[in-house]
Amino acid sequence: MKVLGARLRALRAEAGLSGAALAQGAGVGQPTVSKVENGRMVPSSDVLERLARALLLDEATSREVRDLLTAVESASDRAAVATPPLGLTVDDAVRSARQVRSFQCVVLPAMLQSAEYARHVFSSAPNATPEAVGSAVAARVERQSVLYEPQRESVFVITEAVLRTWPGTPDLMLAQFDRLLAVESLTTVRLGIVPWRRPVPVMPRHGFTLCDREAVVIETFDRERVTADSGELTAYEEQFGRFEGAAVFGGEARELLLRVMKEFQVLGPAAHS
Repeated sequence: MKVLGARLRALRAEAGLSGAALAQGAGVGQPTVSKVENGRMVPSSDVLERLARALLLDEATSREVRDLLTAVESASDRAAVATPPLGLTVDDAVRSARQVRSFQCVVLPAMLQSAEYARHVFSSAPNATPEAVGSAVAARVERQSVLYEPQRESVFVITEAVLRTWPGTPDLMLAQFDRLLAVESLTTVRLGIVPWRRPVPVMPRHGFTLCDREAVVIETFDRERVTADSGELTAYEEQFGRFEGAAVFGGEARELLLRVMKEFQVLGPAAHS
Protein backbone atom coordinates (compact mmCIF):
# COMPACT_ATOMS: atom_id res chain seq x y z
CA MET A 1 0.00 0.00 0.00
CA LYS A 2 2.86 2.37 0.81
CA VAL A 3 4.51 1.88 -2.58
CA LEU A 4 1.27 2.78 -4.39
CA GLY A 5 0.84 5.89 -2.27
CA ALA A 6 4.47 6.93 -2.73
CA ARG A 7 4.21 6.49 -6.49
CA LEU A 8 1.03 8.57 -6.72
CA ARG A 9 2.58 11.28 -4.55
CA ALA A 10 5.65 11.39 -6.82
CA LEU A 11 3.46 11.59 -9.93
CA ARG A 12 1.48 14.43 -8.40
CA ALA A 13 4.70 16.29 -7.65
CA GLU A 14 5.90 15.74 -11.22
CA ALA A 15 2.60 17.16 -12.49
CA GLY A 16 3.04 20.24 -10.30
CA LEU A 17 -0.29 19.75 -8.52
CA SER A 18 -1.18 20.28 -4.88
CA GLY A 19 -3.20 17.66 -3.07
CA ALA A 20 -6.22 19.96 -3.18
CA ALA A 21 -5.85 20.53 -6.92
CA LEU A 22 -5.57 16.81 -7.61
CA ALA A 23 -8.61 16.09 -5.44
CA GLN A 24 -10.64 18.71 -7.29
CA GLY A 25 -9.57 17.44 -10.70
CA ALA A 26 -10.37 13.84 -9.77
CA GLY A 27 -13.67 14.68 -8.12
CA VAL A 28 -12.70 13.19 -4.76
CA GLY A 29 -12.17 14.65 -1.32
CA GLN A 30 -8.77 16.03 -0.34
CA PRO A 31 -8.62 13.67 2.68
CA THR A 32 -8.92 10.76 0.23
CA VAL A 33 -5.85 11.93 -1.68
CA SER A 34 -3.93 12.41 1.56
CA LYS A 35 -4.85 8.97 2.93
CA VAL A 36 -4.00 7.20 -0.32
CA GLU A 37 -0.64 8.94 -0.66
CA ASN A 38 0.31 8.17 2.94
CA GLY A 39 -0.60 4.50 2.66
CA ARG A 40 -3.57 4.72 5.04
CA MET A 41 -6.25 3.92 2.47
CA VAL A 42 -6.55 1.53 -0.47
CA PRO A 43 -8.29 3.36 -3.31
CA SER A 44 -11.01 1.66 -5.29
CA SER A 45 -10.29 1.02 -8.97
CA ASP A 46 -12.70 3.85 -9.81
CA VAL A 47 -10.88 6.33 -7.57
CA LEU A 48 -7.54 5.25 -8.98
CA GLU A 49 -8.80 5.79 -12.54
CA ARG A 50 -10.02 9.26 -11.57
CA LEU A 51 -6.64 10.13 -10.09
CA ALA A 52 -4.86 8.80 -13.17
CA ARG A 53 -7.02 10.93 -15.47
CA ALA A 54 -6.50 14.02 -13.34
CA LEU A 55 -2.74 13.43 -13.43
CA LEU A 56 -2.89 12.98 -17.25
CA LEU A 57 -0.95 9.73 -16.97
CA ASP A 58 0.05 7.96 -20.16
CA GLU A 59 -1.03 4.36 -20.72
CA ALA A 60 2.25 2.85 -19.48
CA THR A 61 2.17 4.75 -16.17
CA SER A 62 -1.56 4.11 -15.74
CA ARG A 63 -0.90 0.39 -16.16
CA GLU A 64 1.91 0.60 -13.61
CA VAL A 65 -0.31 2.10 -10.90
CA ARG A 66 -3.09 -0.39 -11.71
CA ASP A 67 -0.59 -3.21 -11.21
CA LEU A 68 0.38 -1.71 -7.85
CA LEU A 69 -3.28 -1.62 -6.81
CA THR A 70 -3.72 -5.25 -7.89
CA ALA A 71 -0.75 -6.24 -5.72
CA VAL A 72 -2.15 -4.35 -2.73
CA GLU A 73 -5.53 -6.04 -3.11
CA SER A 74 -3.84 -9.43 -3.46
CA ALA A 75 -1.92 -8.84 -0.22
CA SER A 76 -5.14 -7.89 1.60
CA ASP A 77 -6.93 -11.00 0.34
CA ARG A 78 -4.16 -13.22 1.68
CA ALA A 79 -3.35 -11.42 4.92
CA ALA A 80 -4.61 -14.33 7.01
CA VAL A 81 -2.55 -16.97 5.21
CA ALA A 82 0.17 -18.35 7.49
CA THR A 83 2.38 -19.76 4.72
CA PRO A 84 5.64 -17.77 4.59
CA PRO A 85 5.96 -15.97 1.24
CA LEU A 86 8.50 -17.19 -1.28
CA GLY A 87 11.54 -15.23 -2.41
CA LEU A 88 12.14 -13.16 0.72
CA THR A 89 15.90 -13.64 0.78
CA VAL A 90 16.90 -11.43 -2.11
CA ASP A 91 14.08 -8.91 -1.61
CA ASP A 92 14.81 -8.37 2.08
CA ALA A 93 18.53 -8.08 1.50
CA VAL A 94 17.92 -5.50 -1.22
CA ARG A 95 15.51 -3.48 0.92
CA SER A 96 18.07 -3.08 3.70
CA ALA A 97 20.82 -1.82 1.35
CA ARG A 98 21.54 1.75 0.26
CA GLN A 99 23.31 0.65 -2.91
CA VAL A 100 22.16 -2.35 -4.90
CA ARG A 101 23.95 -3.78 -7.94
CA SER A 102 22.29 -6.71 -9.64
CA PHE A 103 23.32 -8.79 -12.64
CA GLN A 104 20.95 -11.22 -14.32
CA CYS A 105 21.40 -13.42 -17.38
CA VAL A 106 18.07 -15.29 -17.59
CA VAL A 107 15.36 -13.76 -15.35
CA LEU A 108 14.66 -10.08 -14.78
CA PRO A 109 15.93 -8.67 -11.46
CA ALA A 110 13.35 -9.12 -8.71
CA MET A 111 12.97 -5.37 -8.17
CA LEU A 112 12.06 -4.77 -11.83
CA GLN A 113 9.45 -7.49 -12.26
CA SER A 114 5.83 -6.65 -12.94
CA ALA A 115 3.25 -8.43 -10.80
CA GLU A 116 2.32 -10.92 -13.52
CA TYR A 117 5.95 -11.66 -14.44
CA ALA A 118 6.71 -12.29 -10.75
CA ARG A 119 3.70 -14.59 -10.54
CA HIS A 120 5.23 -16.83 -13.21
CA VAL A 121 8.60 -16.77 -11.43
CA PHE A 122 7.12 -17.87 -8.10
CA SER A 123 4.76 -20.40 -9.69
CA SER A 124 7.77 -22.25 -11.09
CA ALA A 125 9.24 -22.76 -7.60
CA PRO A 126 9.10 -26.29 -6.14
CA ASN A 127 5.94 -26.99 -4.11
CA ALA A 128 4.47 -23.55 -4.82
CA THR A 129 0.85 -23.10 -3.75
CA PRO A 130 -1.56 -20.43 -5.07
CA GLU A 131 -1.69 -18.82 -1.61
CA ALA A 132 2.10 -18.68 -1.25
CA VAL A 133 2.53 -17.37 -4.78
CA GLY A 134 -0.04 -14.61 -4.24
CA SER A 135 1.59 -13.52 -1.00
CA ALA A 136 5.06 -13.59 -2.57
CA VAL A 137 3.97 -11.46 -5.54
CA ALA A 138 2.36 -8.87 -3.28
CA ALA A 139 5.43 -8.73 -1.03
CA ARG A 140 7.77 -8.36 -4.01
CA VAL A 141 5.82 -5.48 -5.51
CA GLU A 142 5.59 -3.79 -2.10
CA ARG A 143 9.38 -3.97 -1.67
CA GLN A 144 9.89 -2.24 -5.01
CA SER A 145 9.11 1.04 -3.24
CA VAL A 146 12.85 1.33 -2.53
CA LEU A 147 13.38 2.23 -6.19
CA TYR A 148 11.66 5.57 -5.57
CA GLU A 149 13.59 6.52 -2.44
CA PRO A 150 16.06 9.33 -3.29
CA GLN A 151 18.73 8.22 -0.82
CA ARG A 152 19.18 4.87 -2.56
CA GLU A 153 21.03 3.85 -5.74
CA SER A 154 20.07 0.82 -7.81
CA VAL A 155 22.14 -0.43 -10.74
CA PHE A 156 20.80 -3.31 -12.83
CA VAL A 157 22.71 -5.04 -15.61
CA ILE A 158 20.99 -7.69 -17.70
CA THR A 159 21.85 -9.50 -20.88
CA GLU A 160 19.61 -9.07 -23.92
CA ALA A 161 18.76 -12.75 -23.47
CA VAL A 162 16.78 -11.79 -20.35
CA LEU A 163 14.44 -9.71 -22.51
CA ARG A 164 13.93 -12.66 -24.85
CA THR A 165 13.39 -15.33 -22.19
CA TRP A 166 9.75 -14.85 -21.42
CA PRO A 167 6.82 -16.55 -19.69
CA GLY A 168 3.13 -16.27 -20.34
CA THR A 169 2.03 -14.25 -23.35
CA PRO A 170 3.39 -11.41 -25.50
CA ASP A 171 0.92 -9.08 -23.74
CA LEU A 172 2.51 -9.93 -20.39
CA MET A 173 5.91 -8.99 -21.79
CA LEU A 174 4.60 -5.77 -23.34
CA ALA A 175 3.38 -4.72 -19.89
CA GLN A 176 6.78 -5.73 -18.49
CA PHE A 177 8.56 -3.55 -21.06
CA ASP A 178 6.36 -0.61 -20.03
CA ARG A 179 7.52 -1.24 -16.47
CA LEU A 180 11.19 -1.32 -17.49
CA LEU A 181 10.89 1.92 -19.46
CA ALA A 182 9.19 3.65 -16.53
CA VAL A 183 11.82 2.48 -14.01
CA GLU A 184 14.74 3.27 -16.33
CA SER A 185 13.67 6.93 -16.31
CA LEU A 186 14.06 7.23 -12.52
CA THR A 187 17.06 9.24 -11.31
CA THR A 188 17.70 6.63 -8.61
CA VAL A 189 18.04 3.77 -11.12
CA ARG A 190 20.56 2.82 -13.80
CA LEU A 191 19.56 0.04 -16.17
CA GLY A 192 22.19 -1.49 -18.41
CA ILE A 193 21.79 -4.13 -21.10
CA VAL A 194 24.54 -6.26 -22.63
CA PRO A 195 23.46 -6.47 -26.32
CA TRP A 196 23.67 -9.87 -27.97
CA ARG A 197 25.87 -8.33 -30.64
CA ARG A 198 28.60 -7.81 -28.04
CA PRO A 199 30.61 -10.71 -26.61
CA VAL A 200 30.20 -11.14 -22.86
CA PRO A 201 33.35 -10.46 -20.82
CA VAL A 202 32.94 -13.80 -19.03
CA MET A 203 30.42 -16.60 -19.50
CA PRO A 204 27.61 -15.95 -16.98
CA ARG A 205 26.55 -18.95 -14.91
CA HIS A 206 23.92 -17.38 -12.66
CA GLY A 207 22.52 -14.09 -11.41
CA PHE A 208 23.65 -12.29 -8.30
CA THR A 209 22.90 -9.13 -6.32
CA LEU A 210 25.40 -7.05 -4.37
CA CYS A 211 23.93 -5.27 -1.35
CA ASP A 212 26.13 -2.33 -0.41
CA ARG A 213 29.62 -3.76 0.07
CA GLU A 214 28.46 -6.06 2.82
CA ALA A 215 26.69 -9.03 1.22
CA VAL A 216 26.00 -10.77 -2.07
CA VAL A 217 22.92 -12.83 -2.87
CA ILE A 218 23.93 -15.67 -5.19
CA GLU A 219 21.00 -17.12 -7.13
CA THR A 220 21.05 -20.71 -8.38
CA PHE A 221 18.35 -22.83 -10.01
CA ASP A 222 16.61 -23.87 -6.80
CA ARG A 223 17.78 -21.49 -4.08
CA GLU A 224 19.38 -18.21 -3.05
CA ARG A 225 22.47 -18.02 -0.86
CA VAL A 226 23.55 -14.90 1.03
CA THR A 227 27.20 -14.54 1.91
CA ALA A 228 29.31 -11.84 3.52
CA ASP A 229 32.61 -13.60 2.83
CA SER A 230 35.10 -10.90 1.82
CA GLY A 231 36.71 -13.06 -0.85
CA GLU A 232 33.40 -13.82 -2.53
CA LEU A 233 32.31 -10.19 -2.27
CA THR A 234 35.48 -9.04 -4.00
CA ALA A 235 35.09 -11.64 -6.75
CA TYR A 236 31.46 -10.75 -7.46
CA GLU A 237 32.17 -7.01 -7.40
CA GLU A 238 34.87 -7.59 -10.02
CA GLN A 239 32.51 -9.63 -12.19
CA PHE A 240 29.76 -7.04 -11.89
CA GLY A 241 32.18 -4.35 -13.02
CA ARG A 242 33.04 -6.38 -16.11
CA PHE A 243 29.39 -6.88 -17.09
CA GLU A 244 28.63 -3.23 -16.36
CA GLY A 245 31.45 -2.21 -18.68
CA ALA A 246 29.98 -4.31 -21.50
CA ALA A 247 26.45 -2.90 -21.11
CA VAL A 248 24.75 0.04 -22.78
CA PHE A 249 22.86 2.57 -20.65
CA GLY A 250 20.63 5.59 -21.13
CA GLY A 251 19.42 6.27 -24.64
CA GLU A 252 21.07 3.18 -26.08
CA ALA A 253 19.38 0.95 -23.50
CA ARG A 254 15.97 2.54 -24.15
CA GLU A 255 16.45 2.12 -27.90
CA LEU A 256 17.23 -1.56 -27.39
CA LEU A 257 14.19 -2.00 -25.13
CA LEU A 258 11.90 -0.37 -27.68
CA ARG A 259 13.33 -2.49 -30.49
CA VAL A 260 12.70 -5.76 -28.66
CA MET A 261 9.31 -4.47 -27.54
CA LYS A 262 8.30 -4.00 -31.18
CA GLU A 263 9.22 -7.62 -31.87
CA PHE A 264 6.80 -8.72 -29.13
CA GLN A 265 4.10 -6.49 -30.63
CA VAL A 266 4.50 -8.38 -33.90
CA LEU A 267 4.27 -11.78 -32.20
CA GLY A 268 0.67 -11.32 -31.09
CA PRO A 269 -1.62 -14.24 -30.18
CA ALA A 270 0.08 -16.59 -32.67
CA ALA A 271 3.07 -16.92 -30.33
CA HIS A 272 0.87 -18.47 -27.65
CA SER A 273 -1.28 -20.70 -29.84
